[in-house]
Amino acid sequence: QVQLVESGGGLVQAGGSLRLSCAASLHTFSRHNMGWFRQAPGKEREFVAAISWNGVIVNYADSVKGRFTIWRDNSKNMVYLQMNSLNPEDTAVYYCAAHSSWPITIATVKGINYWGKGTLVTVSS
Repeated sequence: QVQLVESGGGLVQAGGSLRLSCAASLHTFSRHNMGWFRQAPGKEREFVAAISWNGVIVNYADSVKGRFTIWRDNSKNMVYLQMNSLNPEDTAVYYCAAHSSWPITIATVKGINYWGKGTLVTVSS
């Protein structure tokens, strides 16, 4: 059974940082592209960042470019999201995603192979 388990969410003040982690029990992890999405209350799920299976290619939403960094460790079946300069608009549940195809964007949200259950990030002003 495939599981993606996010951790690292919490409450942080505006301007602060958080690091999200996603642990994947996926034996083909190193062949899956990974992404982070988020969903704020009352809004649709949106793309945040993605990284290719080998870590060579990364994509970011314009809203987080320059503030967030995604990377992965295939030896540990882990993917991370470092979030800096957080602002209240970043408040959302953050979801880890694994997908066999590339790219991972908002257009692929409905076809994502595997989702985690999410971790809540709250940024106070």
